[in-house]
Amino acid sequence: MTSKGISNGQKILIVDDEHMSDLMRSVLRRLETDGFRPIVVAPEGPHVGGDDYEAQTLFAMEEERPAAVLLDVRFGEYDTDRFKGLSILKKIVERDSSMPVLMFTQYAQGPYRDTAVTASLGASSSVDFIDKLASPEEVVLRLRRLIGTAPETIRIGSLFEIDAENAAVYVIEDGKRDLIREMQGMKLEILSELAAAYFRSEGELVPFSRLERFSEGDDSRASLRVRIRELKVSLGNAVSRDFGATELIINIRNRGYRLVPPVE
Repeated sequence: MTSKGISNGQKILIVDDEHMSDLMRSVLRRLETDGFRPIVVAPEGPHVGGDDYEAQTLFAMEEERPAAVLLDVRFGEYDTDRFKGLSILKKIVERDSSMPVLMFTQYAQGPYRDTAVTASLGASSSVDFIDKLASPEEVVLRLRRLIGTAPETIRIGSLFEIDAENAAVYVIEDGKRDLIREMQGMKLEILSELAAAYFRSEGELVPFSRLERFSEGDDSRASLRVRIRELKVSLGNAVSRDFGATELIINIRNRGYRLVPPVE
């Protein structure tokens, strides 16, 4: 999924001793392209270590007032700095427990993964965990989710795009957008609700109770099923497909519905 949003020059504090690497440069460029202002923590001195990054990070939080922090787990090659980022995370949470922090780490696999994941998820802050090799687009998307930046558009796989501001749904073909005129009213409202949940977290379920307000009649659950079926038919017609029960919008028994990007 990709999205486009208004960032209004929000500052993102970058705390990574490899900020000059090609990988991190590409992330910085993507942040700037999407309207963010990356602020790089870069201590100076002959022997810069994890403690220097920690001190300057806390100072920058006070001076810059960032919207979020992109933080690496490991600093340097010494064992004492192997998880220095988690120490910095703890200090950030103590200073401002509401600060969104995206943990940027190479420990998505291997013996140190559980330590990093447990520490990040155990913090009482808004913390997410991402592989160091994730694409710049994924990094920005995860930051948006943490910050809560409302997107102008939400892409559903490679086939559809929702334009919330203009209350429109488009089919994407050969890089061009064509309006799906059938998508309006309750069908559009339901799809927008499902897409918003998907944007917040892939796999997030929308409870029946939240969607039944878009239904009519005495049997709201049955009415909702009809609306969902009509929605899938309208989207399917736009791409000449018949979406089955386990495609696009899935009914989770006794709980709600989940949006799943269609496979081409």
